[in-house]
This record gives sequence, structure tokens and C-alpha cells, in this order.
Amino acid sequence: MLAATAACSGSGGGGGSKDTLVVYTGQAGDFQLNFNPYSPTFIEGMGTINEPLFFFNIAADQPPKPMLGTAFKWNDDGTELSITLRDNVSWSDGEKFTAEDVVFTLDMVAKNPALNKTAYKGTATATDDTHVVVEFPEPAYMDGPQVLGQMWIMPEHIWKNVATPATEVNPKPVGTGPFVLGDFKAQSFTLKANPKYWGGEPAVKQVRYLSLSGNQAGVDALKAGSIDWQTGPIPDIKDIEKNYPGYKAITLPLNQVSLYTCSNAQMGCQGAQTDPAVRRAIYYGMNRTQINSLAFQNVNSEMSPGFTLQPRDAALLSSKLTDRMAPMTQNIAKAGELLTSAGYVKGADGIYAKDGKPLTLTVKVVAGWTDYITALETLSQQLIQIGIKITPQQLSWNEWADARGRGQFELLIDSVEQGPAPDPYYTYAYFFSTTATAPVGQAAFPNYSRFSNPVVDNALAELKKTDRGNPARQQHYDAIQVELEKYMPYIPVLTGGIPNEYNDKAFTGWPTKDDLYAFPAVWKRPDASQVYMKLKPAGK
Repeated sequence: MLAATAACSGSGGGGGSKDTLVVYTGQAGDFQLNFNPYSPTFIEGMGTINEPLFFFNIAADQPPKPMLGTAFKWNDDGTELSITLRDNVSWSDGEKFTAEDVVFTLDMVAKNPALNKTAYKGTATATDDTHVVVEFPEPAYMDGPQVLGQMWIMPEHIWKNVATPATEVNPKPVGTGPFVLGDFKAQSFTLKANPKYWGGEPAVKQVRYLSLSGNQAGVDALKAGSIDWQTGPIPDIKDIEKNYPGYKAITLPLNQVSLYTCSNAQMGCQGAQTDPAVRRAIYYGMNRTQINSLAFQNVNSEMSPGFTLQPRDAALLSSKLTDRMAPMTQNIAKAGELLTSAGYVKGADGIYAKDGKPLTLTVKVVAGWTDYITALETLSQQLIQIGIKITPQQLSWNEWADARGRGQFELLIDSVEQGPAPDPYYTYAYFFSTTATAPVGQAAFPNYSRFSNPVVDNALAELKKTDRGNPARQQHYDAIQVELEKYMPYIPVLTGGIPNEYNDKAFTGWPTKDDLYAFPAVWKRPDASQVYMKLKPAGK
């Protein structure tokens, strides 16, 4: 069924019409209908259907690109943000887009903690149809890229009737973006070019998203020429042009591969991983060089326990860290010392225990994510050597995402993501702030570890008040990095080199290392929409 879907899709790789782009995001298992860009289980919509005001390119240091907004300006003390909007924009249902839609969206986020990833506290006012002023109770420079680049503008005339925006699945999405929803099936759905798009109808007339069984199925689809773009590992990626004729690849560092832990017993987390000593023992029990070789074809790189993205944030790396970078080799003695000091005793079977409970943990992973599965299989062998037993548990993406959101896991492998601008502030605000989490059983987004730390929260509050580039920021970066190394709610593995394979024979206009107009990952939103708009069928 899947092969037929791909082969008949009309992609450049699959034959037939060349104006359909077939993509694979890594989705393993059926798609669940959800086009709400504010939902933790959305499947698409950010940038493609619902647009931000500006596009901030984290792949290159460039000025923000005007989208629904055309200009913005802060007042002198960073408490007021004035935004000019594009005129003559229509929603895909024909209604006119105005400043009231922007005000409605910002108010909706402010009133719903589940939507509010960085504790946005602004008050938005429309001064006319094309101007919005956002006032903040204190300087809020760091809210700029979030408000301007990560707030997906929703149509007031529809969403004012949505009672619970955090759980709405938005089955018939209406947006201002370059695409509208076409057909939807559990194994594939399509976005169709919006002929009335303010920026001009895209040359790619249709994007078809496929659900496959995992990374190996993605490799098989590349070999068959039935997909045009995927973000995921393939064997011998350095020889892609020889092994997969017509395809090219680009790999860039972006996300930070980590073991997520449900870390906070006070919020309902259960298991030995709620003990920081256990988390730190796992950190020292890793042989990252071996994991990189066996699971990631050595395309990943060192990672800092302070979660600054290296090498991008080299200037912000704290001198107060014990380990500036996570050790690439295993330290069995250090791991044992941490566990013994915390009251764990090694049993006759070599596994540590405390209060009669052996140190055994389950780690959840998406079935078909072969690189992560290999990483966990390798890690499980390594951790046995330090007296900890982990058991990988493979789930469908939907089950895994639900467990991640609700905190119903001990360990889980995933990547910690970056924010809308090249600054670790956003990673900290998303994944480590008390405002971005919730008790176990409730959906947290995206502080899935349930980490809550007053030092981190206070440092984030101070960072929000100071503009990027101000040297006074470093003391707050230092404070955060020290706490993250100390408590490790997300246990650092490696900085992920994100591999992308694309059909260069069928479509032109892909991002290259010489022209990184967006970060090239099919699941990176809104970057993927920038790519879709830039692509042209070959020969056109």
C-alpha cells in the first residue's frame, strides 16, 4: 500500500507530474488528524498553513524575513514592540486578514498556559488594520523572536469559537500560508498550493507527506526514488550521489540528543531516575565515541552539559562548568562513586540497588528510529558496566509522543531543540522553565522532564529583560549552565548532525552550505515551508 502510494504520487522521483514533492518526516505509524500548530501532537501547519509575522533563520545570521509582518521596532527600554503588518492578505477561506487576528492570537496564547512556551505576558492592541503595539510589564527583548517568529497567527473569526485551543485538532485548517490542506488519510496527507497566497502561488503544487515504518523504510524509498526529501540517517551518506543517483545530502548540527528523564518526584514522576545521582551516573557511564560510531555514522559531535549549542554558542560556554563538554569516554569509577555516595549498593548480579529496589529503568523510543534504537542498545551494554540496567521499549510515534507529553516515562530518547533565534535562551525557556511544564498526567509542552529550579527561572527572567549581545547576560547563562550540569533532567548524549537527503534531479532551489536560507530539515517548522516556497520542479 505504501509503495503504491509513493509511486503513484506524481513526485519527481516517482515519475509522472513533477510538481508534487513527496516528503518523509520520520513519522512511524498512522497520522492522527491534528493541524493545530499550538498542540504538542500537531502533524503539520507551522509556516505552511498558519504563518508567523517574520521568519527567523537559525541556520544563518540574517535579518528576519518579513512574512505577515513587514517591520517592527522596540521602544528605548524594551517594553513596547510596534509591528507593521502586510496589507491585502486574505485567509484561505476568503476573509480579510487584519491586525485583530494578530491581537486575538497573542491574547489566546497569553490566556492559555499550555500554549505559552516562554511565559509571554504582553498586552497587544490594534491601532488600525495594519499596526499592532505589544506592551510588556518589564523589558522583554527576548520575547521579540518568539512573538514575531513563533506565534502562528490564527483566524479570529474561526478560533474565537474554540473553547479549548490547546486540545483542538483543527481538522479543517484555515490560514494565510502558501498551502492549504488537501486530502487526509492515516498513511498520507497532502498540502495543496494556495492559489491566492499573498506571496504568489508556489511552484510546488502539492506536498505529499508519507507515513512509513521507520528509517529503513525511508532508505528503501530513497532507493526506489519514491520520495523527494527526508530527514534521517542512511547508510554511507558520504557516498549518496553514487548509491542514490539523483539525490544529494546536507548535514548540519542543530539538536542535542539527550535522554529525557521524568525528573521531578514532586510533580508525580516515579522511578530511580528522579534521583540526580542516578542521572549523573548515567551521564558518566556513556561511551559517546562508541555511540557516535555505531548509531550515528560519526556525524554527531560533542555536547555541553550546559546545553549551549556547540560550536554556535562557543562564546557563551560557561567557565564555571565542571565539564565544558560531556566526556566522550566512559568513567566507570566516577559513576560508581556517585551511586555509592547516594546510598546505592551493588548486588551479586552487578546491578546497584537501594531500599531493595534494583536500578532498572525503561527507556522509550519510537519504533523504526533505527539510529536511536542502536544508540540505546549500545548504551544498555555500556550501563551494565556501571551497574544500571536500562531496557529499551519501542512504541508507535503516537504512543511515544503521548507518554512524553504526559510524563509517563522513566527515560526517553529525543532531541532538545533550538528556538527562533540563535541563542540558548530559548532552549532554556522551553525545556527547563517551570512555566513550560505541568504535573504528570497533564500535557507539558515542552518541559517534558518536569524540571523546576528557582535559579534557572530567575536567570531566565533576567535574560528576558536584556537584549542579545549585552555582556551582562553571561552571568545568567553561567547560572543556568551550572544548574543543568548539576541536576541533568535531560542527560546529554551528543550534538546531533541532522542528515537530509533530497532529490536534486527533480527539484531545484534546495538549501546548500553556501545558501542556508532556512535550516534544511523536513520536520523543522517553519523552515520547511521556506524550502517548499523556494523549490521549483526541474526544467521550470
